[in-house]
Amino acid sequence: MNRREFSAGTACVLATASLGLPQLAWAQKKPEDGVEYKSLDKRVATEASAGKIEVVEFFWYSCPHCNAFEPQLEAWAKKLPADVVLKRVPVAFRDSFVPQQRLFYTLEALNKLPELHTKVFQAIHVDKQPIDNEAAILAWADKQGLDKAKFQELYNSFSVQTKARKAVQLQDAFKVEGVPALGIAGRYYTDGSMAGTMARALQVSDFLIAEARKSR
Repeated sequence: MNRREFSAGTACVLATASLGLPQLAWAQKKPEDGVEYKSLDKRVATEASAGKIEVVEFFWYSCPHCNAFEPQLEAWAKKLPADVVLKRVPVAFRDSFVPQQRLFYTLEALNKLPELHTKVFQAIHVDKQPIDNEAAILAWADKQGLDKAKFQELYNSFSVQTKARKAVQLQDAFKVEGVPALGIAGRYYTDGSMAGTMARALQVSDFLIAEARKSR
């Protein structure tokens, strides 16, 4: 899918069915480069410390498939080896995505992501709140008991804007075409369209983590 055509209904690469469990036969199939994942032509710099393998989840809060994938990702992340680091990156395929990018990085700056990340998904997809502009985001933050003035200051700060721009640079470096998607060790990319399901994409990621561990 061409990401320039993304909208609230089409910005996710996956069909709903692709979030289900993979077929049993896939569990024993070795992932194939160019089919279930791709090796990047140019290696992407990672922020993980020495000896660590970075896995990047590219997502968009308004994407229903990212919302559905979140519990699977959380369960997978809890079982990651000590040498693997999960990093979430909010995408912006259009300017209208930027407010939610800033929301993510403002929550990060406030150390509120562990508490409120999933609540953003819930507000959008369960409570049907249109949290897609600064005014709506500030109103939501206020309802969470956050200091509205401090939140707004961080939301419009240079550091948060810089992180949002870097997120776009990272998504472009990985050539992300849709979400949810995964980047592994700055070398590999997979998503639900390539792997068939996001559950399979996590299996593919496990394979790629092992490959990255062999060559570091």
